Amino acid sequence: MRERISTQPDPYAPYLLSQGIRFGDLVFISGQAAGGEDGRIVPGDFLTQGRQAFANLRRALEAGGSSLHDVIKVTIFVTNMGHFQDVVQLRREFFTAPYPADTIAEIKALYDPAAMIEIEAIAAVCAPKVA
Repeated sequence: MRERISTQPDPYAPYLLSQGIRFGDLVFISGQAAGGEDGRIVPGDFLTQGRQAFANLRRALEAGGSSLHDVIKVTIFVTNMGHFQDVVQLRREFFTAPYPADTIAEIKALYDPAAMIEIEAIAAVCAPKVA
């Protein structure tokens, strides 16, 4: 059974798409960019935007019963592949081994001209461990 995942405020609702979908023990998270609480892209450099995008990804995953630790696959879209080493740095900050499968793609533009990075993910929903 499909279950909609959303955080509040839900920046996806006006566009008729889900922030994420939980299906069984998997969550599928729509692309998370560097939108702040007000929905606008946070000011700053690539790493600042990347950290906000990962924070947004974490929030969406947790809303679906998962976490960054349970990510199986990510797709990271950047508007300039010159930031590849920054992406590696962000992966080091937010993921741990075993690292998720990953696709990094340079694209011409994202939904907002100020956005430099967007991250989508597939993650497992793992039952809490019993002590």
